[in-house]
Amino acid sequence: MEARRDVFQAIADPTRRAIIDMIATKPVNVNTIAENFDMSRQAISLHLKILAECDLLNIKQQGRERFCEAKLEKLNEVHEWIQQYHKLWTGRFNSLRKFLEKEELQLTKNSKGVKSNKRKNLNK
Repeated sequence: MEARRDVFQAIADPTRRAIIDMIATKPVNVNTIAENFDMSRQAISLHLKILAECDLLNIKQQGRERFCEAKLEKLNEVHEWIQQYHKLWTGRFNSLRKFLEKEELQLTKNSKGVKSNKRKNLNK
């Protein structure tokens, strides 16, 4: 059975996220990428393969060297997925804030009423 890869699988691994960070602004040589990690060149190649399968990078041959170039458009899928939950939780937090403000206002009114009643009782 063939493994189906998507952008979420690509960013699930911290090494792949670090590779994306490295190549986000400019193409980087595969050897340079490998030198930045404490793992085998074969392991880095597997991470690069997964990123390429997820359409997050292109590997281009230039002479004897291979360069990885970022294709970050696919990360929009992640942004859109997260955005729906951002809206949901923003709404919930706003409702909670309003509720707490209302409760605080009520407590403030009640405490002022208690102080006022104590003063009346003291003056009798």
